[in-house]
Amino acid sequence: MAIKKSELYSSLWASCDKLRGGMDASQYKDYILTLLFVKYVSDRYKGEPYADIIVPEGGSFDDMVALKGKDNIGEGMDVIIAKLAEVNRLQNVINNAKFNDETKLGKGKEQVDKLTGLVSIFQRPELNFSRNRAAGDDIIGDAYEYLMRNFATESGKSKGQFYTPAEVSRIIASVIGIDKVTSPDTTVYDPACGSGSLLIRAADAAPIDVSIYGQEKDIATAGLAHMNFVLHNKASAEIAGNANTFSDPQYFKDNDHTALKQFDFVIANPPFSMKNWTDGIAGKEYGRFDGYGATPPDKKGDYAWLLHIIKSMKPNGKGACILPHGVLYRSNAEATIRTTLIKKGYIKAIIGLPDNLFYGTSIPACIIVIDKEGAGSRDGIFMIDSSRGFVKDGNKNRLRERDIYKIVSAFHEWRDEDKYSRFVPLAEIERNEYNLNIPRYIDSGEPEDLQSIDGHLNGGIPAVDVDSLSKYWELFPNLKSMLFVPLRVGYYSSVLPKDEISHTIYANKEFSAYDDLIDNAIEAWKSEVWDKLTGINADTDVKVFISEIAEEILRQFEPVTLLDKYNVYQVLLAYWLGVMADDVFIVKADRYKAAREMRFLADKIHDEQMGDLQHRRAKDMVQSPTRKKTC
Repeated sequence: MAIKKSELYSSLWASCDKLRGGMDASQYKDYILTLLFVKYVSDRYKGEPYADIIVPEGGSFDDMVALKGKDNIGEGMDVIIAKLAEVNRLQNVINNAKFNDETKLGKGKEQVDKLTGLVSIFQRPELNFSRNRAAGDDIIGDAYEYLMRNFATESGKSKGQFYTPAEVSRIIASVIGIDKVTSPDTTVYDPACGSGSLLIRAADAAPIDVSIYGQEKDIATAGLAHMNFVLHNKASAEIAGNANTFSDPQYFKDNDHTALKQFDFVIANPPFSMKNWTDGIAGKEYGRFDGYGATPPDKKGDYAWLLHIIKSMKPNGKGACILPHGVLYRSNAEATIRTTLIKKGYIKAIIGLPDNLFYGTSIPACIIVIDKEGAGSRDGIFMIDSSRGFVKDGNKNRLRERDIYKIVSAFHEWRDEDKYSRFVPLAEIERNEYNLNIPRYIDSGEPEDLQSIDGHLNGGIPAVDVDSLSKYWELFPNLKSMLFVPLRVGYYSSVLPKDEISHTIYANKEFSAYDDLIDNAIEAWKSEVWDKLTGINADTDVKVFISEIAEEILRQFEPVTLLDKYNVYQVLLAYWLGVMADDVFIVKADRYKAAREMRFLADKIHDEQMGDLQHRRAKDMVQSPTRKKTC
């Protein structure tokens, strides 16, 4: 039977409750993630002769279970983890958390009870990873990502930098073009890899296995990355820990360490505006800053990271780096470097992101997309301003599925969209003195809501407000005269009392026809994807499955004006993430039990879609048409 992610996440978060109080999230994450790792490799690899991870005698989760209730449980768990670490050469990777630490876990019976309860939680049936038979379901990797995201949220401003939000990682994985590689020798590298989430997303986007390299200065975070790669079935990834990328880079072309190794793809989410990046770098520049007319300023390491990335790319290499918006417009040495980069043609695109996305800072950031291939003939930069596309999620902002899709599709289509994206010619950038601040090129601001003093004093609805809803009147030409009559030059008055407006709109034949148009689009989508919904089997590629049915709903709603097709896309993807993905994986793994439920699942999707869309269009259309808002 396949594991349901919702049940898995609930149990894992319950394990965190056992440790809250004695330490903060930046500390107890090491305990929870270590136990998750031990449980997973024990379930997956114990007794397997040629496994990626060797589970030795006395080094498994079963040995931890045998310690429940015993006075030496903390000491014993440390011994078990040490055995597992030693045989797999994972010292200082999976044994950083000390389960016999009285300062964090309490003394005597308190420690025994706490650790016994913790082990018991990991014994729950939903945490039996040997039962997960859904091929292609990265359930344990997703669980690890779930925990890291929540730990980053709880850790506060200074301790959440080990994790790049998965939504941003997915965008980078898509825009660098790694999904088109064909060579088994393809390499991808992150010089500030943190817990490895960005590297994992990039590698997952590749159609073949690629070689993964990363470097992380903090040894504990490097340990997280090692575990992360194992849990994502990428145990061969090379992670260099406890070494500074600038003063002590770990990857070189040759044995004499005179030139940096170069990779096909380089990606990074480095610390913003790093103040001490020059420490120990004297004599170890490796040509990273040659040819740019200046060296990055000592107390702002943003361009140091970017130039390290470029130096680490092969002649036709591609990459992307997340940096604060200041790199787009700051002056002095950074302006000199930026100008040179633009003239060299290395910058392919800039994607402006919303503020407050990242766990280490609330400032807005951007993705700089680098492409050496064709740089000499590049005559401009593609820019996207996605700063307004997000949803509030606790004390942070988060990109929705619709926001991710819109960014990625605009990039791949090189789409010119008003207030959102455009290709900016090099000549225009030159006129702006190589300042790349996005608002200079894309005006994404909302029009000001103008007030009419005459209307306030003498009554009436300004004609400019009513006429601004022209796309409504084009679809419902008779509705305008049913709602408004001329009052005086430049002003209308309402025909109906306020409480009759909604009824009049719903009773209008043109509005009813539009309502039918939406129903028809949903039915057409359902008809097109029905065979996919009812044909799920063990061979179904779930990522392709959801991508295809989501693309189809966008296609069906393309001609439905007024309704934002990205809102429709979001309805489907929100349902997928919340409910449907679990159901599809269960059907994929256990079709012989679940086949009878497939029709119910398809009807459920339809009902969810219809209910949400009806709510949206009712909310949009019933708004007083005097308000300057669109659907």
